[in-house]
Amino acid sequence: MHHYRGGLYALVFLAMAAVPRLLSAEEAAAGPAPKAAGETLSFADGAELIDYYYHVVSDGGSADAAAIVKELELRFAVYNRLFRFNPSLLNAPLKVRAFKEQQAYDDYVAARLGKTRPGAVYLHYSQEERRELIIHRGSPDERQMIPHQAFIQFIRAFIPNPPAWLREGFAIYFSTLHYNPKAGELAYEENLSWLDFVKGLGDRIPPLEAVFLADIQGVPDNFQPVAWSLISFFLNNGGAEYFRTLTGVFTAMARSAPAQDNAESVLRYMILWTDLDTLRNDYQAYLDSRKTFTGLVQDGQKAYAAKDPASAEASFTAALDLKPDHYAPYYYLGLLAYEEKRYGEAEEYYQKALQNGADPALIHYAQGLNAASAGQRENAIHLLNQAAEASPDRYKARVESLLQRLQ
Repeated sequence: MHHYRGGLYALVFLAMAAVPRLLSAEEAAAGPAPKAAGETLSFADGAELIDYYYHVVSDGGSADAAAIVKELELRFAVYNRLFRFNPSLLNAPLKVRAFKEQQAYDDYVAARLGKTRPGAVYLHYSQEERRELIIHRGSPDERQMIPHQAFIQFIRAFIPNPPAWLREGFAIYFSTLHYNPKAGELAYEENLSWLDFVKGLGDRIPPLEAVFLADIQGVPDNFQPVAWSLISFFLNNGGAEYFRTLTGVFTAMARSAPAQDNAESVLRYMILWTDLDTLRNDYQAYLDSRKTFTGLVQDGQKAYAAKDPASAEASFTAALDLKPDHYAPYYYLGLLAYEEKRYGEAEEYYQKALQNGADPALIHYAQGLNAASAGQRENAIHLLNQAAEASPDRYKARVESLLQRLQ
């Protein structure tokens, strides 16, 4: 599980251990009243399941409906750890409809939108009973689209017309909150796919007021990536004031107001606590300070080559924070530990690199050198032979030379 260094990570982590119930029994009774929570109703085309916050209809049967409910209840909990909306405001559980067949999904969505959408789409109407999240189960785009569309369904259930920058920025921010159906858990990896793009905009970044008031003044160029970067800034810049300002704007929005009014209300609330000139400067400093995973690994490699182990370790550790399941930081941290004669620690890093998909030949060779330096002769011989067998072209000659010395 990923431990986050910014404001949202702790909230996400707390909500992932199990399917939570955010309400006490008394609060649940005052909230959306399902016909019978957990009751499965069979019908000709599949099954439906009504739970506390979701009403799922799936043509894949009751097991699929239950799996969807479990995932979406987890997502609801993660979202509401941050937003703190009162679930009793929901008049009914949120509707979800799932299709296994491509044609059935396309026909249903196209009949309502005029064309289909890949993976999943949330359909929003002024009439609450018509609103629903549509999912194409098993499609290539399902994993990517559900996090985005499920968040939009969540926020619009409580605030039907939030400001566009909040809606889209958070939807992108949560787009890498992925579900592991085997483990029954969510895991979050910060979405930095647009970081380099936004940093590269320079003077072409639209004025922040134009982003905040896009519902009134029109959508500026590069709106979505900049909206995401603002959410990232408010949550992760390290300043408690900005985090409190962001969470405070959730109460500045009115459930019955149009998006234009909510955008103005949010901006008015923000400038009560945040000077916009200072915000611009701090936002730019935040962008300058953030690096992608690839950038951090490259910085670490440069520091390693320059014999600057402290800087290299800092870069690789930061990279690991962004992608805890990637082998590269583990491998390089293993090299650093090896050079500092921390052989036990080096072996642990190499094992983690191997578990996360590193080249076995590369890792076995590094493990062999580490074992030899630690005085583990037999283990070193075994590991070096494994490296030579896995990749003779790269390691056979080197291993033979090393084995002659070891023997």
